[in-house]
Amino acid sequence: MSITENVIITAALTGAGDTVGRSPHVPVTPEQIATSAVEAAEAGAAVVHIHVRDPETGKPSRERHLYREVLERVKETGTDVVINLTAGMGGDLVLDADQPLEKGALDGTDLVGGLDRLPHVEDLLPDICTLDCGSLNFGDQLYISTTEMLRKGARRIQELGVRPELEIFDTGQLWFAKQLLDEGLLDEPTLFQLCMGIPWGAPADPGVLQSMVNFLPSGAQWASFALGRMQMPWVAQSILLGGNVRVGLEDNLYLSRGVKATNAQLVERAVQITESLGARVASPDEAREQLRLKPRA
Repeated sequence: MSITENVIITAALTGAGDTVGRSPHVPVTPEQIATSAVEAAEAGAAVVHIHVRDPETGKPSRERHLYREVLERVKETGTDVVINLTAGMGGDLVLDADQPLEKGALDGTDLVGGLDRLPHVEDLLPDICTLDCGSLNFGDQLYISTTEMLRKGARRIQELGVRPELEIFDTGQLWFAKQLLDEGLLDEPTLFQLCMGIPWGAPADPGVLQSMVNFLPSGAQWASFALGRMQMPWVAQSILLGGNVRVGLEDNLYLSRGVKATNAQLVERAVQITESLGARVASPDEAREQLRLKPRA
């Protein structure tokens, strides 16, 4: 596969991890998240990937009004950027390792059905929303996304006319995503995000990424990212294999050793790497055309 010529850069702004206390730059309130989205877009991101957090605690949230406020604030600035909302929240299950059935779900659990992860998508109709394509040992907890949850979620996202970004954390999830395509629950071109280095999914290994790219369905659009210090090397790795890229504070807090980054700074670094490889950075309109996104009012 040849090098990507037009590289779509996605900025993943805040995520759901326990990162708020680890960097002053992690946006928490809707105003901060919207400001970070605008700054990332101005730095070169064609797409912003948005989670929201409880403004008081900084913990991850599924509240629809918080998503709405972020999008309204971005729109008020007149910033042109493709909106990608997470729909992965609501899959967390924490169990006692010795007595999982007796003690049941522990603190930290936020587990709902597949359709109950989509109310904000139904309300706001973003350009893109994520679909996490399987269950996973996510660190010391479980992320739950059963095959039936995925079928129901994919069908509903298809009905809404939103483009799903298929979050792939391991090879079996890619296998099942292709099954969804075979069942007619995904429209082409399919859009994949190959998520590397998340314990305990696919490792951030170039050979593993190459094998996953080789297994993608024909005509698929894809991007990849890796966590922490591998974030910027993975920008180059993805471009060299023909993919797009994702950077941002959801996945990495540092610009260099000991230097805390902003989302805009991470995007700027991704732009530098992209251009140094002889590729160019796609604009939001070019990203819409490449991904065949439906026009929005």
